[in-house]
Formats: sequence, structure tokens, C-alpha cells
Amino acid sequence: MNLFDQAYGKTGKTYQPLAFRMRPRSLDEIEGQKHLLGKGGALRRAIEKDQLTSMVLFGPPGTGKTSLARLIARHTNSHFDELAAVTSGVSDIRKIASDAQSRYKFYQQKSILFVDEIHRFNKSQQDVLLPFVEDGTLILIGATTENPLYELNNALLSRLKLYILKALDETEIAAIVERALNDAERGLGGQDIELDGESLDLIARQAKGDARMALNILETTVNSFKQEGPLHITVDLIAQVTGRPIIKYDKTGDFHYDTISAFIKSIRGSDPDAAVFWLAAMIEGGEDPKFIARRLMVHAAEDIGLADPQALNIAASAAAAVQLVGLPEARIPLCEATIYLATAPKSNSVVTAIDQAAAAVRQSKKLQVPAHLADASHSQAGALLGKGRGYKYPHSYGGYVRQQYLPDEHRDLQVYHPGDQGYEKTIREFLSRLPNK
Repeated sequence: MNLFDQAYGKTGKTYQPLAFRMRPRSLDEIEGQKHLLGKGGALRRAIEKDQLTSMVLFGPPGTGKTSLARLIARHTNSHFDELAAVTSGVSDIRKIASDAQSRYKFYQQKSILFVDEIHRFNKSQQDVLLPFVEDGTLILIGATTENPLYELNNALLSRLKLYILKALDETEIAAIVERALNDAERGLGGQDIELDGESLDLIARQAKGDARMALNILETTVNSFKQEGPLHITVDLIAQVTGRPIIKYDKTGDFHYDTISAFIKSIRGSDPDAAVFWLAAMIEGGEDPKFIARRLMVHAAEDIGLADPQALNIAASAAAAVQLVGLPEARIPLCEATIYLATAPKSNSVVTAIDQAAAAVRQSKKLQVPAHLADASHSQAGALLGKGRGYKYPHSYGGYVRQQYLPDEHRDLQVYHPGDQGYEKTIREFLSRLPNK
């Protein structure tokens, strides 16, 4: 140890971020995750008995994934290695695995490898991990904020136990903030800081389930306004630090897909309030408005269709407005289209019709256009090829005449079944009035 190390040993921890210093030192200090770490919880029992199997910890930021992995390192008799996926490669994995094999051979000691942000490992890196996990050389603990069902390959995922960590509620966030305020060893307990209940509630709300964000807000507020004497943290001080609340929204991640799913399902369920809420969540989170507009157009055709033919026009107009004016003004036509679609009558008969027709086309033994429907534009097409012969021009019969329009093998096929909502009632009545239809 040199003089710099000695100096850091005395004062270095003061400069570590509060969120780092306040990492839980025991399972009982972890707030939330009672479904996993409560008394008798499956994961807690495995940790306490040191009977771990390979796993992936999946949850939003600030829920304790890395802290939990480091607590496992304290509890286990196994050797513990840690890799950051963003800075590690195949050679690092192979080196750790080689050491693990030697360690077990000579000392019968198991090895645990913790990989933070494991979703950043590419396919080749995951493939290198696979045999070492499969044969027990490594007990793998992966942490990820991205859905492992999409980010990890199936072979590796099938050998991992999936544990889902949940965003913390406001009560749990408040408990973490209060612990940091009262802890004189690691936190702010010796600094004469007062935080009233209203300010504590605001921090808990602003953190949106992320313990790290809550502690960062607290620390930034203290660092910004602490002077000689006591500091009373007010709502106004916190607002100056946080400004506009940060919306956690990853435009390429799991929350992106979950939010657009909730948006479309709210429109489909005719709930304009929920639909506009999820629209606002996407806009505030920085979602591409053109993506939202495209989804509105698809929804208008897929879930409303001919129950309200105007729906697609409204959605297309909103998409055009997005292109012309951009945000923030484009949020208004997007909202207008969202409310219109949410309150429109619903029918999926259009998508059902095209799906059934496509299935019939794929199953056809041959696709042959009936001769009377074939192109007869050439002067000799009818005489020599029989094309167009026998075709009945509907306008010559008052607008409708019964004749066969489908191939012989599908002559009785019916794929469009108009519903009883909106304009489709009119379509159904029209079709029912056609003679012999």
C-alpha cells in the first residue's frame, strides 16, 4: 500500500456517491422484493443455504440487482468473480472459466460469475458462457434491465432461473432515504439535515421506483444547498434540483414494447383516458412520434376497420401532421386521433377477412381465374382463349347481378363477416338485400 492508498483509505469513501455507500449490507436491508427475499422466500433460502443455481436477475434500474449479487458474494463459500458486460470479452470469460476449473480440481471450491448488464453480451459471448454454465464450471448470475426472453439466446436462458425484481413503491423508497439521512457511518447522519414529510414524499415520487435515483436527488440537494449550520430540505429546494421529472423510457427496450402494447390495448378497449395517458408517457419519454402515428394507422384498419371507415383517414391525417409540424405541436393531432379511435366502434372483420383469404390462397391446389373474369382487352382474347366470355356487366343489371367471382375450388368461400357495430351494420344490411347473396 502506498501513501495515496493510505490517504484514500481514510477519506476516499467520502467521495463515493451516496447511492454506492448506502448499498445494503444484509438481506434485511434490501427494501422491496419480499416475494423473493422475504422470510421463507425461495431466493433468500438459496442464498442463506449457499445452494445457488445459475440465474438471471431482471428488473428496472435501482431495484437492487447489483446489491443482491454482492450480498451473495458475502454469503457464499464459492469463489466470486464479477464482469461488466460492456467492458468484457470472450477472453475474459474463458480465463475465469479456466481458473474455476482449476480451483474446483485442486480445492473443490465452486465459482460464481456475476455479469452486470448481461443483455449487452452478444451471441458469441453468450455461446462461450453456455458450456461452462451447462457443466457447472460456473454458477452464472446475470443482471439485466432488458427482457431476457428477447436479449438472451434460448439455449443459455433455458439453463437459468429467472428472478423478476419489481420497482420499489414510494414507502420503500422513503425508507431508503430516511436510512441514508440517519446513517452517520455511510450516509448523512452527522450533517444536521432535516427533511420534512412533504419533501420526502416528493423525492419518493420523483424517483419512480428507483432507489439510486432517490439517493442521487437527496445527495445533489444536500451538495447544492448545504452551508454552515443546519439544512432544512424543502419541496422548493428539491424542485430546483430535479426540474422536470425524468421519465424512464427506453425506446428500444422492454418498456417501449410494453407501453405501446398498453396504448393499443387501451384504444381497442375503448378507454380514451388510458389511451391518452400511455400516449403522454411515450411522448414525455421521447418516443418517435412517427412510430406512434404508424401504430395508430395500423390500429385504425385492424381493430376498427369498416365499423368506422373514417378512422383510417383520421389516423393518416395525424401521421401527415406529425411529418409537417413535428413535436411539441404534433402531440395534439396524435391525441385527437387517439381519442377518436378509442371512442370509435370496433371491428376486426377486415383483418379476419384478409387472413382467411390468405389461408385459402396458400391451400389452393392451383390459382386459376375463371374464364369469364379474365382479361379480355385484346380483340382476339375472347374468340381464341375464351377470356371474358359470359361475363355479366353489373351496371347492365341495375348495379348487381349474381355470378361466380371465385375459382371453382373456392366458389363457396366466405371470408368477410360484417359485424353489427357502426357502419358495418349498413354493410351487412346491404349485403343481405342482394338477391341470392
